Amino acid sequence: MQVTNVNDVRVYNLSSGKSLPEWLTDYKRRKLKKKDSDLQQRIELIQGFEMPQLSNNIALTRDGQYIFVTGLYKPRVRCYDVNELSLKFERCFDNECIKMKILSDDYSKVVFMHTNRYIEFHAQSGNYYTTRIPKTGRDFDYCYSSCDLYVVGASNEIFRFNLEQGQFLQPLQTSSNGFNACQFNTDHELFVCGSIEGHVECYDPRARTSAGMLDCALYIDNDTNQIPGVSCVKFKDGLNLGVGMTTGQILMFDIRAQKPYFIKDHNYGFPIKQIDFHTQNEDYCISIDKKICKIWNRHNGKNMTSIEPGYPLNDFCNIPGSGLLCITNDAPKVSVYYIPSLGNAPKWCAFLDNITEELEEKPTDTVYDDYKFLTRKELETLGLSHLIGSDLLRAYMHGFFMDIRLYNQAKTVAEPFAFNEYRKKKLREKLDLKREKSRVPIPILPKVNKDLAEKLLIEDRSSAGKKKKTTVSSVLKDSRFQTMFSNPDYQIDVDSEHFKLVAPLMARLDKQRRIDDDNEMKSNNIEQEQDDDMLENDLNDESDLNTTDDEEDFTEDEDNDVSLAEETEENLSSLIPIDNPDDVKNIKHVQQEQQMLKTLPLSQRTKSSLHSEHNTNKIKVKTKDVQEQNERKNVRRAPGGRGKRGSGRGRGAFRRYKT
Repeated sequence: MQVTNVNDVRVYNLSSGKSLPEWLTDYKRRKLKKKDSDLQQRIELIQGFEMPQLSNNIALTRDGQYIFVTGLYKPRVRCYDVNELSLKFERCFDNECIKMKILSDDYSKVVFMHTNRYIEFHAQSGNYYTTRIPKTGRDFDYCYSSCDLYVVGASNEIFRFNLEQGQFLQPLQTSSNGFNACQFNTDHELFVCGSIEGHVECYDPRARTSAGMLDCALYIDNDTNQIPGVSCVKFKDGLNLGVGMTTGQILMFDIRAQKPYFIKDHNYGFPIKQIDFHTQNEDYCISIDKKICKIWNRHNGKNMTSIEPGYPLNDFCNIPGSGLLCITNDAPKVSVYYIPSLGNAPKWCAFLDNITEELEEKPTDTVYDDYKFLTRKELETLGLSHLIGSDLLRAYMHGFFMDIRLYNQAKTVAEPFAFNEYRKKKLREKLDLKREKSRVPIPILPKVNKDLAEKLLIEDRSSAGKKKKTTVSSVLKDSRFQTMFSNPDYQIDVDSEHFKLVAPLMARLDKQRRIDDDNEMKSNNIEQEQDDDMLENDLNDESDLNTTDDEEDFTEDEDNDVSLAEETEENLSSLIPIDNPDDVKNIKHVQQEQQMLKTLPLSQRTKSSLHSEHNTNKIKVKTKDVQEQNERKNVRRAPGGRGKRGSGRGRGAFRRYKT
């Protein structure tokens, strides 16, 4: 769903998105909807609400249940049932339809005017009767009281065809050369028709004579030599008449006056194709030309919003009492727009209100988020003035719309150091903010009762660190006491008798307040000292625990040192005596073999190690026997060292010897 926001009025385009071909099967349609996210988010208000090529006219029945749409190609008419939100029937023509008129309350009686001067009457079953008019027709309307069909066109005559008798009646003679539009007023049945000369002629069907004339071209400022003609007419009620001109202006008339009470200009110069008045908001008028659809106030001409689809518009239909608008155009789809500010959704599509409420809660991107608006001067600054008139720029008001990607590229080329300037600006803002925070705020005192305000601020600061909450600052901020500090009539007169009578009492109250503050401060100090003492005791207890733990660790360290001393003494005392000189030769031989093994590869090293294991085992056994003999001889050298090295018996004996 596409959302635009013009003049702070949200317009929802319900027909935006891709359209699927008619020849696709239901299976392929479902398959495409699963794959494509755009098709999943699309809202198809009425199923098949489109034409093969383009749509011309649209009309709603008086009961509000059926919508007729004519279009091309081939020429056809389609009737849609709004209760079922689907197509009811379709009928084809031989020629293109110019105008249509629904005669009954439902779809049972419809009249169509074609380009080949034929008029077709359709009943519920289909085409009922076809007749041909003498001249090319451009518009027609039906008089319900006399059953006459009035036809205007490229002739100075107004043709009348009576549906009850089934024959043409005597035409009405006029002073104009041709007419473009006509309409009956439903209140007093005055027939008005707009001529190509810019006149609006009024006729009374009972007398069949002219009842008056309005010269509309007289009030149009036209620069060309051509006379502006009337393109459409529309009655709001029995007195107010809207007249659309071929030059793009809309004149609002009171039929009792010769001059229009307001003139609205579309500013595009295209003929006004259709005018309608909103039934719920009676002050708003809806008008379209080839390019734009505008909704504006008929009294002052102020635009409420506008719709510009981007392709030529032909006709529109406003659902009565709602904000739903259907517009036919030169595109296959019939554009459907919903404007909540104009009215609620119709009862047959009430779900639109829930959808739009959810969308309003979520931030959505508007149509213009991908575009940048630039004036002609800004284009010259960026060096893009040569793009004026191309497809890359779209003229709008006093400037142009450009794709945001192209704008970013052009700005990067034109201003290569823009990022550095932006970075410096951000750093400067951060430094300024930091300086503001570091500054001491100076209180701004009021002019009236300045001493009282200063006293309240001092008391507020002194009570800020206390546990007791005070409401001193609320007096200065409270709106009820603002007049006491702004109105000079509330200024405290120190020299007055009333103030002197109250001053001793206020002094005593201030003294008592100071005493209470001192007592509270003393109590807070005592509590703080108690807390400090408790904290100190806890720290002392923790220190005692730490000292005992340190002593135990110290004793354990001493025991480890004693065991190390015993080990060193044992190592020093356990000397290996060599009585046999062959043992020395064996040791030297083993050392030589180890040095040779380092130079050999791995395979030879493993083989030689197997042969040398036998000799090393003999030396180990011999050295072990020598150590045992040495221990038995040297028992008296280390007290308590009878046990093996590292045994608990030796440590205990050394501990007793020490004590």
